[in-house]
Amino acid sequence: MTSANAVASSLPPPDKDLLSGKVFLCAFEQSDEGMLVTDGQNLIVAANGALSRLSGYSLAELIGQNPRILSSGRASPDFYAAMWQALDTQDYWEGEIWNKQKDGANYPRLLKISVLRNADGSVRNHVANYTEIDASHEVADRLAYLAYHDPLTNLPNRLAFESQLAQSLRSCEREGKQLALMLIDLDNFKNINDTLGHHVGDQLLQNVALRLRECVRASDLVARIGGDEFVVVLPDIESPLTAARVASKIQSNLADSYRIADHVLYATPSIGISLYPIDGGDPGTLLRNADTAMYHAKSAGRNNHQFYTARMNEAAGERLAMENELRQAIAAISPASSEFSLHFQPQIETVSGRVLGVEALLRWNNAKFGSVSPLRFICIAEETGLIQPLGDWVIWETCRLIRVMKKHGIDGIRVAINISAQQLRHENLLLLVRGALACYDLLPEDIELEVTESTAMENPEMTLSILDQLAAMGIVLAIDDFGTGYSSLAYLKHLPIKRLKLDRSFVKDIETDVNDAAICTATIALGHSLGLELVAEGVETEAQRDFLSGLGCDFLQGYLFSRPMPFDDTVAYLKAHLATERR
Repeated sequence: MTSANAVASSLPPPDKDLLSGKVFLCAFEQSDEGMLVTDGQNLIVAANGALSRLSGYSLAELIGQNPRILSSGRASPDFYAAMWQALDTQDYWEGEIWNKQKDGANYPRLLKISVLRNADGSVRNHVANYTEIDASHEVADRLAYLAYHDPLTNLPNRLAFESQLAQSLRSCEREGKQLALMLIDLDNFKNINDTLGHHVGDQLLQNVALRLRECVRASDLVARIGGDEFVVVLPDIESPLTAARVASKIQSNLADSYRIADHVLYATPSIGISLYPIDGGDPGTLLRNADTAMYHAKSAGRNNHQFYTARMNEAAGERLAMENELRQAIAAISPASSEFSLHFQPQIETVSGRVLGVEALLRWNNAKFGSVSPLRFICIAEETGLIQPLGDWVIWETCRLIRVMKKHGIDGIRVAINISAQQLRHENLLLLVRGALACYDLLPEDIELEVTESTAMENPEMTLSILDQLAAMGIVLAIDDFGTGYSSLAYLKHLPIKRLKLDRSFVKDIETDVNDAAICTATIALGHSLGLELVAEGVETEAQRDFLSGLGCDFLQGYLFSRPMPFDDTVAYLKAHLATERR
């Protein structure tokens, strides 16, 4: 049956229409606008040539298909629900819609749909008319933008969020990375809308959107998915605690007051967090679990964040509590009182057995957490940027205690100070070191600065420049934890270092593991060939000492000689060794 005959057979008899069937068929076939007719089951029974040209489908390909063959997939389920409701109640709907051509290209159209009914009221046909919209680049770009963005906040909408989340999950799966999804709901937002009006509520949402963007990286996703609900996606996180830290920042920023018109408003957030892959592997599961966690945050008193997994809540809570204590402890540092102290571990010359140096090691004793291992609090300080003021304090305190040692008659003992990556990048490091040495009337050879292998390799050009300037001052430089990173030996020889510190992980099993023994042997030989001194960390047994001594290791450090000691004990230890040497 031809398209024209199909239309003719589907329409009511001409004597019951305002226009005759022949006139309608002529208009149908000759129209420049795309037209189609569906039957009661919403299958296409007729389409004109204009629609075929616009869509790229032949008439044979269209007949018998559902009109969704033309759908671009951009419209939401709510859009179609509203359209069908209008057709059911008014027999007519009109609106803008994006269609998809056979070749995959999307294009905007003005769509008008009319319903033709049988005598009993059942649907006989739908007649659809597609009118072209000005498809200039500007209009098309604007329509494309609106399809994927919330017009109020200009944030990505739910459709864009779901698409970008799916893409991020695929990337995380390929690269074995973690991802965090946060669902953020504003507490008591409905009260603001109801009492002050939607115009005030809209301005509040716009302000919230701006603050959310300020809390995250440019590569993170912030979207508004409806009402007062926002989502934040953090791809490629180091650990779940990273998500906790960002959530804490969001809480703090959003909880500050908002001034809108003559009103001072508050909109605290309740945040639910789910993690890939432990809480789900697809967008739907992660969003549902974040929603569950968000309601847990609501029930826990609002203005807080909760992980979907209880274990993560416990770990994040402890971590954030420790971060708060660390901030307060650093802020309260004074000459008279501090929760921080330095312990010192001797470095022994292998051949003579003399103590020629000590390493300064930071310790933290907190009222809430007690004595906290450096393995726990140093990483928090590095993640939060607190390592900068803390590391600066270590330099000043070390220099002060060296002056006290000299007053006790202890001289010729070099003290090693660990320098973090953030300190090494900071422009004030050189001024800080010069100032501390001058303040306590010390010589550059009184201290040694240690940087880890990974820190030295992080930004080679900048590192080389700063180390060159420190070496020019006469300060001994050392590479700590050597062998745990991925150093370029060609680069290593250009660094102005005097010492390599062999990591304790290689020393631990040096007697039983042939690989560790080979690494130690090669490293010591490499260091000596470059004119460097070798210091072995973690020496705990006489057998380890003898093995390293046989390899020609210059200095030894570890529990075999002494554990790290408080300053007063260090002074007593050094005095005793100096007295023995003099005898």
